[in-house]
Amino acid sequence: MVTTLAIDCGGGGIKASVLDEAGTMRARPLRVPTPYPLPPALFVRTLLDLGGRLPTADRITVGVPGMIRHGVVVSTPHYVTRNGPRTRVDPDLLAEWSGWDARGALADAFGVPALVLNDAEVHGAGVVAGTGCELVLTLGTGLGSALFDGGVLAPHLELSHAPVRWGTTYDTYVGEPERRRLGDAFWSRRIRQVVDGLRPVFRWDRLYLGGGNSRLIRPEQLTRMGDDVVVVPNTAGIVGGVRAWELSAGRRDART
Repeated sequence: MVTTLAIDCGGGGIKASVLDEAGTMRARPLRVPTPYPLPPALFVRTLLDLGGRLPTADRITVGVPGMIRHGVVVSTPHYVTRNGPRTRVDPDLLAEWSGWDARGALADAFGVPALVLNDAEVHGAGVVAGTGCELVLTLGTGLGSALFDGGVLAPHLELSHAPVRWGTTYDTYVGEPERRRLGDAFWSRRIRQVVDGLRPVFRWDRLYLGGGNSRLIRPEQLTRMGDDVVVVPNTAGIVGGVRAWELSAGRRDART
């Protein structure tokens, strides 16, 4: 049996568990606060410490916020800041994270094969049906996104950085600070407006809303979004750690 250490890295916390081949957790998930400032070396040590408190695994899947290409960090919005999300960017951290080979570093540190993807992509791997066009949006510190076509993971786009209104990005427009400012009722209405605005862009067959804040969407707003919009558990960010290997292989096969 191949076991997978799945680690879901967010702006506020890092969660992990060990999964069997069926995606069933073999240990209670553990969570630690995301430390700041967070250079790559501390990131690796934090994950090693978290993994050391769980059963040993044959491979590791890590979901990281930001643009990840072939296991290399192109950009990550939170980890380059001095004190966490929406604080000042540290130029030294920006230089350290940009172009950092996360997959290689984690494979060396853990001594097992590693897969590093955007965190919303791992989340999506845990919920998509594998048929049609499926969009995943994760609601937490900011907005994460992943697109699947017939179960094949599409190249990642940082939708969170796109302007949505008056020069405001999606990340800021629906992120956790704005939810706290607005309250759940008005924030839920804003989520519905975002979904309505994105529908003609993606023409999805199914939209999954995940992340820690998806459970806070008011039922009346969710109903108005339509039957093709589904809220999924935040645990998908860990559970997807197994299936992400299969879907990533599918993306490589689609290019050949």
